[in-house]
Amino acid sequence: MNKRITLLLSFLLAVTTLYGQGTIWTAEKANAWYAKQGWIRGCNFQPSTAINQLEMFQAATFDPQTIDRELGWAEGLGLNAMRVYLHHVAWTSDREGFKKRLDQYLQISSRHGIKTILVFFDDCWNDTYQAGKQPEPKPGVHNSGWVRDPGSMILNRPDSLPMLERYVKDVMTTFKNDERILLWDLYNEPGNSGYLDKSMPLLKAVFSWARAVNPSQPISAGVWSWSNKFTELNKFQLENSDVITYHHYGYIDKHKELIQDLRKHNRPLICTEYMARRNGSLFQTIMPMLKTENIGAINWGFVSGKTNTIFAWDTPIANGKEPELWFHDIYRKDGTPFSQNEVDTIKSLTGKK
Repeated sequence: MNKRITLLLSFLLAVTTLYGQGTIWTAEKANAWYAKQGWIRGCNFQPSTAINQLEMFQAATFDPQTIDRELGWAEGLGLNAMRVYLHHVAWTSDREGFKKRLDQYLQISSRHGIKTILVFFDDCWNDTYQAGKQPEPKPGVHNSGWVRDPGSMILNRPDSLPMLERYVKDVMTTFKNDERILLWDLYNEPGNSGYLDKSMPLLKAVFSWARAVNPSQPISAGVWSWSNKFTELNKFQLENSDVITYHHYGYIDKHKELIQDLRKHNRPLICTEYMARRNGSLFQTIMPMLKTENIGAINWGFVSGKTNTIFAWDTPIANGKEPELWFHDIYRKDGTPFSQNEVDTIKSLTGKK
């Protein structure tokens, strides 16, 4: 990022900070909030008919019937939370319609006893996006149509920051006292896609905007990489999140070590991404451990569909043939599970069996 862009972002961030209203929750407040929730368990949710955040929420492809059916399966598993990604283009292209569809989603999820973690920004996968018809899935390619938000646009067009501020504040203000929303996840995996500390100005800005709105729900941004390249990002995320959220896709041993380290912050913990079968992050091992530790358990993926997340991150299958071992996801589109043993494990932990 050149010096001019850095200075402009810093100036805009300083301006927004002047109007901040809220402050980080005390650990006591955060822990009291968490104690009222019960054990949080669920999935990162994208209906099987949507390839990305835009296809999920644009008017032409919003699919309440599929959402209702699939969240019904989640209710049957005893899940009570879903993590759902938004995208600023859905708002800029149809501001009021987008908020109405988000409200409709929340109505459906609430009927199934499910609260929602809403995600604003994301540094993962494709950098090019636009409103309108979304691409078809590439056979066998994991998340072939998923899009970043805002991606490189914020680096190349720092003048877009005020628009992103209006977007975040409008959505958060509309739903700031909505009990159907569990938590605001402000930025997924900041620094991914090689951005590293280039994501810091936007990360700081979105926390400032969220504090200005001062919602009744907690705010967070999950730590996800423990490379020393992410030291400053992780430090900011951990010091400014009301509730600590994190991602871990590895074996139980390393996961437990991470938990012990995160406990030092004396705040509630929610694992907002786990479960990659090839990597040894399994429902049968990780989910019982998270319940015992009283840590929220939100795995990646629910129903196999257009996101292609049954295929591994870095191992495409050119002919699109279903892999013998799914990477993510629990159900097929017809509601049959990849593994009945996994479903039985989940139900035993949630009291549905």
